[in-house]
Amino acid sequence: MNNSKENIDKILKLLGEKYHDTKPGLDHKNPYQLLVATILSAQCTDRQVNKITPALFERYPGPEDLAAADLTEVEGYVKSCGFYKTKSRNIIASCGILIDKFNGQVPADIDVLQTLPGVGRKTANVVASNAFGIDAIAVDTHVFRVSNRLGLADAKNVLDTEKQLMENIPKNKWSDAHRWLIYHGRQICNARRPKCESCFLSSYCPYFKNSISS
Repeated sequence: MNNSKENIDKILKLLGEKYHDTKPGLDHKNPYQLLVATILSAQCTDRQVNKITPALFERYPGPEDLAAADLTEVEGYVKSCGFYKTKSRNIIASCGILIDKFNGQVPADIDVLQTLPGVGRKTANVVASNAFGIDAIAVDTHVFRVSNRLGLADAKNVLDTEKQLMENIPKNKWSDAHRWLIYHGRQICNARRPKCESCFLSSYCPYFKNSISS
């Protein structure tokens, strides 16, 4: 169930204090690099993507380079990130669209971003937030799990979780809260063995309270 507004405010305050210096997990220097890296990150860790992208972007510095790339060659660069054949086709096709329709620029609009191959709502939110400073909440597996455990949302799917988070979190904190929840999910509130006993949010967490009462 959703937590109380008072508890949500306390949770956000504590998350902000703990993870105030967090940065986006994907290394990038511009919106083009972030778009490609985020497409590659599906079903793959940020760490692994960050190992791949330096050589990829050295070979293909801009969208015009990747749009004209040989598919097999691109596959060789991204093979270790999983689903590499589909991802290779998607990043080449997306860059082609950037050249043909957007003058080589990554669009900032979340709905427009979702028209690009390989770009779902989560990817669009990540790009809009981290590349353009647009308030957005990208719900990945960590955000979905942690936000529903903490009672920031009470939803069965990603889209409803995003909607509820947008209602329960002040808009100017959406992008920060997205990163806070990811870091909390990685460091403490992991999927199989959450470290509830040492969690600084346990006093406000419905998941923890249910676990000790059952």
